[in-house]
Amino acid sequence: MRSTLRTRRPNRKGGAAKAAAAVVAGAMALTLTACGGDDDKGSEGSAGGDTDNAATVKLPKLDGQKLEVAAVWTGPEQDNFTKVLDEFEKRTGAEVSYVPTGNNTSTFLGTKIQGGKPPNVAFLPQVGVLHQFAEKGWVKPLGPEGQAQLDKNFSAGWRDLGAYEGKQYGVYAKAANKSLVWYNTAAYEAAGITEEPKTWDEFVQTAQTLSDAGSPAVSIAGQDGWTLTDWFENVYLSQAGPEKYDQLAQHKIKWTDPSVKEALTTLAELWGKDELIAGGKATALRTEFPKSVINTFSGDTPAGMVFEADFVAANINADTKAKIGTDAKVFPFPAVGDESPVVSGGDMAVALKDDKASQALLTFLASTDAAEIWAAQGGFISPNKEMDLETYKDDVARDIAKALLAAGDDFRFDMSDQAPAAFGGTQGQGEWKGLQDFLKNPSDVEGAQQALEASAAKAYKG
Repeated sequence: MRSTLRTRRPNRKGGAAKAAAAVVAGAMALTLTACGGDDDKGSEGSAGGDTDNAATVKLPKLDGQKLEVAAVWTGPEQDNFTKVLDEFEKRTGAEVSYVPTGNNTSTFLGTKIQGGKPPNVAFLPQVGVLHQFAEKGWVKPLGPEGQAQLDKNFSAGWRDLGAYEGKQYGVYAKAANKSLVWYNTAAYEAAGITEEPKTWDEFVQTAQTLSDAGSPAVSIAGQDGWTLTDWFENVYLSQAGPEKYDQLAQHKIKWTDPSVKEALTTLAELWGKDELIAGGKATALRTEFPKSVINTFSGDTPAGMVFEADFVAANINADTKAKIGTDAKVFPFPAVGDESPVVSGGDMAVALKDDKASQALLTFLASTDAAEIWAAQGGFISPNKEMDLETYKDDVARDIAKALLAAGDDFRFDMSDQAPAAFGGTQGQGEWKGLQDFLKNPSDVEGAQQALEASAAKAYKG
């Protein structure tokens, strides 16, 4: 879950090598450089950052209308998104309220919809949830103005992710590169580490060196099961390859497959050593994602590394005094097999109400205007290929975005986000719980496989 670039559905082609090369090159570069509405006249406003530019998209007048928007973000991510909603209010006269869904987005929205009080627009972190909602008739097709912005600003791959059975529903307004490791440069220097690890073996050795030097090595957000799925997906994609990845994502092979055993055994090389995990496994299982970032870049004994997507930057900026590019740097997830993995994800905006205001917001979210406002806040990456890259808050985000765009449609989308929500996107069950249990007991690889397969079989059958 959460924003990340994730793997494609069966209709997607391979191309992991091309994507890996593009994203790795971008991440390496950043380390080196940093170490149509009804109103004929439309509405104008600021198109990004603090600079007022002419609007590139026409929006209708919506004075007096109220909209509710639901998404997973809280804290600094919510604050950053609110800047986008503020601009929409300014241009249209609408009043927009925001409600966080919590990690169980599909459950939250399903309850609202069945109770007759859905939000106007919701952000779905999972392709699988879009398909489930579309089958139930819960989401509304994208209108012509939004479609025009989507066709203009997004590649076919990102449009396909928001479509189902020939109809376009979603706008991937926010993307994520989920194959990044962020590190505390002071901890590296104190441990005498001068090179970023490029392979899994080097990564584990770097963690050991940090631990031996007295630093907590790796901060893991085990309380949030979605972060553990990202760990698994990166190891699995690099080690098993894109074809196996697609098969497991579609449950065409079982979680008892030898390739899963190999990936879990690899993860256990890190998860099985308490001294390499900040606070040990027990503490990791009580650590939420924002805290995992804070633990890496603040305090008297910060951890050396934290794995997660580009949106880590939002938490670094908001919750710590660390400066990205100086105190906090980043490198690509290490290669377990022949290549570093490229796992992406994203958050897709959909309309749950069939009204003019909801469609207007989707149109705005598909525009370069909204993307540039969001990018200026930091901790955000967009697959919008027409936006001005100079609006990104820092060189790190800009280089990650360039790498994402360079990868084109050759990427792998987050595996858990492709799965039914009962398996890939619900707290306390399915893959989230299976991997939390495995983090608690990394020696039981076979038991973890059996539990994961039992949950997957039930969810995919349902």
